[in-house]
Amino acid sequence: MLKNLFVYGFTLAFLQLLIACGPAPDEPQAVPKDVETASTATESDQTASTREAEILIVAFGDSLYAGYGLDQKQGFAPELQAALIAAGKDVRVHNAGVSGDTTAAGLRRMDFVLDSLSRKPDLVILGLGGNDLLRGLKPADSRANLDAMVRKLQDRDIPVMLTGMLAPPNLGAAFSKEFNVIYPALAKKYDVALYPFFMDGVVGRPDLFLPDGLHPTAEGIDVIVGKIAPQVAELLES
Repeated sequence: MLKNLFVYGFTLAFLQLLIACGPAPDEPQAVPKDVETASTATESDQTASTREAEILIVAFGDSLYAGYGLDQKQGFAPELQAALIAAGKDVRVHNAGVSGDTTAAGLRRMDFVLDSLSRKPDLVILGLGGNDLLRGLKPADSRANLDAMVRKLQDRDIPVMLTGMLAPPNLGAAFSKEFNVIYPALAKKYDVALYPFFMDGVVGRPDLFLPDGLHPTAEGIDVIVGKIAPQVAELLES
C-alpha cells in the first residue's frame, strides 16, 4: 500500500490540509455552504429515488465522502452509484458525508442519519478517522468511536464496510502502530469488510487533487471508485 517515505510524507501533507478545512475541535461540526447545498439537492433527489432502487447504500464519512469542491454528480457517492449501476446493480448510494467530521462527530450523528432514511440500508460504507489524526486525538478514542459505530450498525442488522486511514510515520512509531491497527482489528472483531486505505491510488499524485491540494478531482474520485466499487459489488452478492 504505502511502501516508501515519499508516499507517507505526501499522506501527512494531505492529512494536514484535511484538518485545516474542518472546524476546530471544540466547534460544532458544520457543513460548508457549497457542500450543504449539494447535499440538500442530492438528498432530495435520493429521497425520491431510494424507493425505486432495490439496494440502498449509505456512504458515511467526511469531506472525502461528501464530494467537497465537486459538482454534486462527481463526488464519491454518485460516482460509486454510477459504477455499481454500470455493473448491473439496482442501487442508490446516499451521501452521508460531512466535511470536518471526526469519529466522535460521526458517532453523534449516526442514529439521526439512519433514522432519517426511508428504509434500512443494505450496506453502510464507513470512512472516518483522518481528522482524528491531525487533531492529535488518542487512537484509543478513535477506535472506541469507530467500534461504537460498527456496533450500532450491527445492532440494526446493517452490513458494514470500513474504509481505513493510515497514520504518517512522523507522528511516532508507537502512535502509528496503535492507529494503523484500528481498522483491520475492528473488521476482524465484527467480521465486516475492510478497504484498508480510502486514498489508495490518489495519494502521491498531485494531478488528482483540486487546487486546494486536499480534495480529489473528479478524476481522483474515479480512481478511488474504480478500486472500491468491485469490492462493494462483491459484498452485495454475498
